[in-house]
Amino acid sequence: MDGDITLRLDRATAEDLYATLYEVGEHIAAGAPITPPTREEVERGARLLADLGHSLGRKCSPYCEHLA
Repeated sequence: MDGDITLRLDRATAEDLYATLYEVGEHIAAGAPITPPTREEVERGARLLADLGHSLGRKCSPYCEHLA
């Protein structure tokens, strides 16, 4: 489909994304606490957001690794 964006996720990142979206939804719906992410989850999430931003054509930070 025209304008679609496809990202490939490794299983760990996909699991992190699912858990994050689920916990945020639960927090909003029922006030359940959101578990703080591990350092590894934060790193995978940052890579996911950078990849998604690039796919959307967002302007990168001057510190973005692909600009080096």
